[in-house]
Amino acid sequence: MNIKGIQRKEVKDKAELARAIQKLKKKKNAVILAHYYQKKEIQEIADYLGDSLYLAQQANKVDNDIIVFAGVHFMAETAKIINPSKKVLLPDLKAGCSLADSCPPDDFSAFKAKYPKAVVVSYINCSAEIKMLSDLVCTSSNAKKIIESIPKDQEIIFAPDKNLGSYLNKETGRNMILWEGSCIVHEAFSFEKIVSLVKSYPNAKFIAHPESESPVLDIAHYIASTSGLLNFVKKDKAKEYIVATEAGIIHEMKKCCPEKKFIPAPVQDDTCACSECAFMKLNTLEKLYHCLSEEFPEVKMNKKIMDAARIPIKRMFELS
Repeated sequence: MNIKGIQRKEVKDKAELARAIQKLKKKKNAVILAHYYQKKEIQEIADYLGDSLYLAQQANKVDNDIIVFAGVHFMAETAKIINPSKKVLLPDLKAGCSLADSCPPDDFSAFKAKYPKAVVVSYINCSAEIKMLSDLVCTSSNAKKIIESIPKDQEIIFAPDKNLGSYLNKETGRNMILWEGSCIVHEAFSFEKIVSLVKSYPNAKFIAHPESESPVLDIAHYIASTSGLLNFVKKDKAKEYIVATEAGIIHEMKKCCPEKKFIPAPVQDDTCACSECAFMKLNTLEKLYHCLSEEFPEVKMNKKIMDAARIPIKRMFELS
């Protein structure tokens, strides 16, 4: 395959690819940021592995010339927004996000106009244009803290995840105005199958990400962000867990707690055993290698959008 005049050498062995990536990384003064939902071989070579908040914080701090973001587009966009002098690469530009796609900027702008006095809090899983229309950005790790920093009598619009917004309303006692967006990965879980699985594993604790639907959250022993779930299983004394979030996190859970059993929560589709994000899994070691070798695809953004979107993100950092 020839991209931008560069003839690609196909490398198939994963160990060989990993070694080649490490060499390239040093040569080009690059750093690899990877989300917990990436394939395990990508998680293994990451310099920083974590959830959206942690990766945004690290992207803000790194002094390397190049940031390779093994995640989805909005994550790489966020890294570019908060560290604009760096070259930000994404192994596959098609790695989008169903949640971000569920909130088109023009539609959201019209929605926002109906509530002129409302403060807009956007979940980081959204486009730069939505961040630009927001007063504050949050992640699932700090969402409750961000919401509670706003005066109780202040009207709030929360976008784009209605499930996370509904959960936060219950947790904070608010009545936020919710945009009707959602994540297909976290809405794929089957409540009935989970109930059946819980009965089959009476000693297992059922843990869930707050992007899941309310009936699923209602029966969870513990609800938290991806990193929150990981920290919980590290400290908790149970030996079995049913995990309702993207299945990629189970790799890190097994590494941290090899003596424990982790069972992915079942989904509605009978052809799948667990819920995986097809966008996250578009990134591969081979794509990462070529991305770093060719310094392409690069995330490029309009400066005006970046400058406006940076403001609510910086506010989030200050509150976090």
